[in-house]
Amino acid sequence: MDLTAHLDHLRRELSRAGDLGGPQARALAEQLTGPLESAFRLALLDALTAAAEEITRELAPGAVELRLRATGPDFVVTPPPTEQPAPDPAAGPPEGDEAATARINFRLSEQLKRRIEEAAGREGLSVNAWLVRAAGAAADAHRTGRAHRHTPVGGERYTGWVR
Repeated sequence: MDLTAHLDHLRRELSRAGDLGGPQARALAEQLTGPLESAFRLALLDALTAAAEEITRELAPGAVELRLRATGPDFVVTPPPTEQPAPDPAAGPPEGDEAATARINFRLSEQLKRRIEEAAGREGLSVNAWLVRAAGAAADAHRTGRAHRHTPVGGERYTGWVR
């Protein structure tokens, strides 16, 4: 994705705003355009990252990744798996992974349990359905080598710009 057109638009708008204030304001707007370009670029990348994360939450177990390339940001879309057709009753019981459901018990902190309940509620799912979806997405990502090795948390955030 080329950000040049968006940055040019912001540059023109800043110039127009400077025109409203007379020659001194116009000169100041022209002087600010260069230094502000990196801030504009970073703001656009932050907005695109937030959008990709929001879309990924909606697509789960699919995903949208924002990758930074030399030419600018690039989106990689992994669609959710297609729904399997209903089993044919005449075909007999399913085998392997498609066999009857299984139960698993695990321990988690109260805080994590509350976060899972909130996330499931936001998506209009039961906790069980949300956990099945999240576990399936994680297992698929791990199997295809797309598992995230590290997700920045807390104050750990990388910002900057590249030409």
